[in-house]
Amino acid sequence: METGKTVKEKNEVLTLKKFEEACEAVGRVTLDTELIYSDYFSEQTGGKVYLKPENMQRTGAYKVRGAYYKISTLTQEERERGLITASAGNHAQGVAYAARECGAKAVIVMPTTTPLIKVNRTKALGAEVVLHGDVYDDAAAHADKLAEENGYTFIHPFDDPDVATGQGTIAMEIIKDLPLVDIILVPVGGGGLATGVSCLAKYLKPNVKVIAVEPEGAACLKASFEAGKVVTLPVVNTIADGTAVKTPGSRIFPYLQKNLDEIITVPDQELVTAFLDMVENHKMIVENSGLLTVAALRHINCRDKKVVSVLSGGNMDVITMSSVVQQGLILRDRIFTVSVLLPDKPGMLHRVSGLIAQANGNVIKLEHNQFVSINRNAAVELRITLEAFGTQHKKEIISILEKNGFKPRLVKTRS
Repeated sequence: METGKTVKEKNEVLTLKKFEEACEAVGRVTLDTELIYSDYFSEQTGGKVYLKPENMQRTGAYKVRGAYYKISTLTQEERERGLITASAGNHAQGVAYAARECGAKAVIVMPTTTPLIKVNRTKALGAEVVLHGDVYDDAAAHADKLAEENGYTFIHPFDDPDVATGQGTIAMEIIKDLPLVDIILVPVGGGGLATGVSCLAKYLKPNVKVIAVEPEGAACLKASFEAGKVVTLPVVNTIADGTAVKTPGSRIFPYLQKNLDEIITVPDQELVTAFLDMVENHKMIVENSGLLTVAALRHINCRDKKVVSVLSGGNMDVITMSSVVQQGLILRDRIFTVSVLLPDKPGMLHRVSGLIAQANGNVIKLEHNQFVSINRNAAVELRITLEAFGTQHKKEIISILEKNGFKPRLVKTRS
């Protein structure tokens, strides 16, 4: 019996006909994520910026598209053998949901470090979850082993032309909603989404520019393009866990080479501030990988262009969310800490707090250290964590303290 790893792949060429079939199939299970015009990002960039909110898709990400189309192309015998994949996040839930809709058994191998909420969501969609290994690579190796032993059909997260075709249905919807689109920004991990979107976009509108966006700490596709072949990064380090991939897909790499116009990378720090922008201006939760295309807006020339940023997903646990919000406020100078040395005399704290209030600063936390000096009459330390409106307001608060004889010293704010 053929195992999931050795099943002969069908329909490997991404043709327009197959994209049409995928759109019809995927449309049966996906939500209509209509483009959202962004006044905020349009004003920031000088272009007309639209968001493709796949964070609002079923299971919270685009992955259900490729999973469902792939499963729809399988034979009845391949489905009846059961499906298996490895994933710590969106692909797991996409396969679980698609398998349930197709009436197939799904086994999902997830790293033992996967947050419990993601494990429970995958189980709730009807999948059997197997926890194995500390990282995705460990889980994937174990999934291969189980496929060999049990004859399961393996559904690869990205390196599969059928999966990429399903993901590419996003391009059909974008061009339908915005026929005159100039630039499509798409996030990249292994490359399945970028393959499908760039390929179909070029079929439908050859002059459209498709730009792939990677995290700076996991730029495997950029490295592969520069080498002219698929390469493996020695290590990846990024908060964009959904795109923290060491090696892009080898089977889809030729399509990426042919259809992508450019690859750009963005640092994690910009993802943090992009999260803040999305929450405050669009009231939407977008995971770090989905924010790559938002951060990328500042790296390209958008002026007088119609630009679509694909928001690939919105599955973020609340602990990560809390950390990202706080770091974003710090990076935007909306939270900062200053240290002030002052004599240990009655009324000094009142004087300092009065000056801060005069500058409309809001005190979040105070730390009073009487042991910074042997001579307390000479100096005690007051550390003040403040909320401000931004960089200019921060400077005004520091200035008013300096003008009144204090010497505030900026302290790295603890997250």
